[in-house]
Amino acid sequence: MSYYLSYLILIPGAILMFWAQSQIKGTYHRYSQVRSTMGMSGAEVAQAILSKMGIHDVSVEPVAGELTDHYDPSAKAVRLSEGIYGSDSLAAAAVAAHECGHVLQDKQGYKFMNLRASLVPAANLGSQLGPFLVIIGLFLSSMGTISSVFINIGIVLFLGVIAFHIVTLPVEFDASSRALKLINQMGILQGEENKAAKKVLQAAAWTYVATAFYAVLQLIQLLLISRSRN
Repeated sequence: MSYYLSYLILIPGAILMFWAQSQIKGTYHRYSQVRSTMGMSGAEVAQAILSKMGIHDVSVEPVAGELTDHYDPSAKAVRLSEGIYGSDSLAAAAVAAHECGHVLQDKQGYKFMNLRASLVPAANLGSQLGPFLVIIGLFLSSMGTISSVFINIGIVLFLGVIAFHIVTLPVEFDASSRALKLINQMGILQGEENKAAKKVLQAAAWTYVATAFYAVLQLIQLLLISRSRN
């Protein structure tokens, strides 16, 4: 299989990623227009959950951008995007609660969250150098063993990327599960509003599934290239 033809392997992953992105954007936009009955902003939802769980050393801060929400464990800060922090929409409540789910994971030493954190250096190195070394190996193919060494090292490094994305899945699913349970138990959302929150978080989950799937296809592509060179 030629280097260029191997890119055909990535097409299903690219399609899934495009679909997942359209799902989260569409679902987020839909429920960002619907105000919650309680009228709590994303920031208020986050503060209420943290207070309820007895967590007082984590701040809730605004951050620029759209869907840039995240929990920074090193700074002990829940950072909510502009459309979430001050909004009292159903989407805002769901996203804010999800980030608080990560806070609870951190406080309780959730093993997959700790594992993901430990994989960050390997993932960064693998994403930057893995494919690059494979390409170098292709250019050096006329040099025999040296080219194979570059290709094999690139593939090994890229395994760190795969591991990171796979471990990310249970981390995100668990945070969403915690979020949905909390906003229901605390009465932050009422009745059918909880179903809307679930749709928002399920749509977001698909982006992580699509990213992991695409990374696996990239690994398959690299393996096929390696096999063809051998």
